[in-house]
Amino acid sequence: MPARPVSPDQVAQYQRDGAVLIRGLFADHLDALRAGVARNMEAPGPYASTNERAGETGLFFDDYCNWQRIPEFARVVRDPALAEVAGALMQSERVQLFHDHVLVKEPGTSMATPWHQDGPYYFVEGRQTVSFWSPLDPVTEATLRCVAGSHLWEKPVLPTRWAKGDAFFDPAPYRPVPDPEAEGMEILEWEMAPGDAVAFHYGTLHGARGNRAETRRRAFSLRLVGEDARYVERPGPTSPPFPGHGMVPGARLREDWFPVLRGGEA
Repeated sequence: MPARPVSPDQVAQYQRDGAVLIRGLFADHLDALRAGVARNMEAPGPYASTNERAGETGLFFDDYCNWQRIPEFARVVRDPALAEVAGALMQSERVQLFHDHVLVKEPGTSMATPWHQDGPYYFVEGRQTVSFWSPLDPVTEATLRCVAGSHLWEKPVLPTRWAKGDAFFDPAPYRPVPDPEAEGMEILEWEMAPGDAVAFHYGTLHGARGNRAETRRRAFSLRLVGEDARYVERPGPTSPPFPGHGMVPGARLREDWFPVLRGGEA
């Protein structure tokens, strides 16, 4: 499959805002991803959650780190076109897989995806990071929402547990979770067709409304890192945890667990 071009303007927007829309990036993989999501929901992995919260309606399913056991996901994550786009956005010759993530909001799901940055949950740090969030259904109100420029904030946002709302770690090193709308922050969001993708930095504050539409909202997310990404220790267990990884601070992610998709000779 030929690499999909990403324009200099898109790269510049990604570097400036921490998020950019790329139309049709996953369009060739829709059938595979829909089949993979169905397989994932029929047989959830050990990290699956239905994010149950008192007073909320509907079903908000999410699960991650399943590409090795779901063949449809395994084929998609190794598409060289995706690695090419990721490398251009991150400005990195090297592109390495971190993990996959599935998020499904059934019709009438009231629970919003809370505002958060992905980076504080992870055991990896670096400026060269990117996530692709691609809906498998048309989205309007339930689309991804990103706060422009938040990936450049000096202090990371406190990670919390989505269902309970409590702090994931000791709050001392982190800033409180903001309310972007009340605080007048610039929020980027787009109506999206199936296969479109938002590319966003691990440091970008993002969230999503509930799904009050009559159709479900399935989304597939792919997390990648570049040349400068290194393992770091956090104040407690990370999400994903990857137990028994054996890495030490300052090391690159081990390639047998996190395959290099581009630039492996570097």
